[in-house]
Amino acid sequence: MVRENELQSSETAPQQPDKKEEGKSSLVDKIQQLGQTNVPQLTNDSKIHCLTIVGQVEGHVQLPPQNKTTKYEHVIPQIVAIEQNPQIEGLLIILNTVGGDVEAGLAIAEMIASLSKPSVSIVLGGGHSIGVPIAVSTTHSFIAETATMTIHPVRLTGLVIGVPQTFEYLDKMQERVINFVTKHSNVSEEKFKELMFSKGNLTRDIGTNVVGADAVEYGLIDEVGGVGQAIKKLNELIENKGNTKEDSQLLQ
Repeated sequence: MVRENELQSSETAPQQPDKKEEGKSSLVDKIQQLGQTNVPQLTNDSKIHCLTIVGQVEGHVQLPPQNKTTKYEHVIPQIVAIEQNPQIEGLLIILNTVGGDVEAGLAIAEMIASLSKPSVSIVLGGGHSIGVPIAVSTTHSFIAETATMTIHPVRLTGLVIGVPQTFEYLDKMQERVINFVTKHSNVSEEKFKELMFSKGNLTRDIGTNVVGADAVEYGLIDEVGGVGQAIKKLNELIENKGNTKEDSQLLQ
């Protein structure tokens, strides 16, 4: 009788879920939802979080599935989590983007600029169009020697109402981009507009393709460098911020 009861209880007892399977499913969920495995969370491994802006910045309109995109509804919650997480002391942003939605790109750039923690950006490959404001929104910016940044006027795709108000709307949106870039970098408004409206640099288009050291010369980017230099600079900024906090506590 005892054996029968034991067999029945073992048959009816719920099976414990496999921890490995749970780990795999949570990992898959992270990849599907955010496109990466290391979301901002409490960890003792590193005090720096790496955020990638790649492909096309997707805004209010969903792009075709074959397009490589960075969705702003994925990036914004991550930036909020980085700000709230006490274990994350610095943010490294790696850009290789062709640009995309102007309002989505400016929203991301404004959030990065308003972080209370040090941030460093590095342009690898390309940081074109609305990628320019995102690149300059950090505390310090780097660009690889072979990386490029295309600066051009704002344009619309699809059906456009042919009235003066449409042009005014575009002009105001363009001013928002110009004001943000000039505020968060060392380039003058006159120089940035000159690069934006240049006619001879891009074939069949208006604008300028700025490469590596030229971006630093114009004042858009702070330094030419790679990942190693970017992480080193970010660690310095984190250390300096820690020292200023200690000084302020001593003064109190």
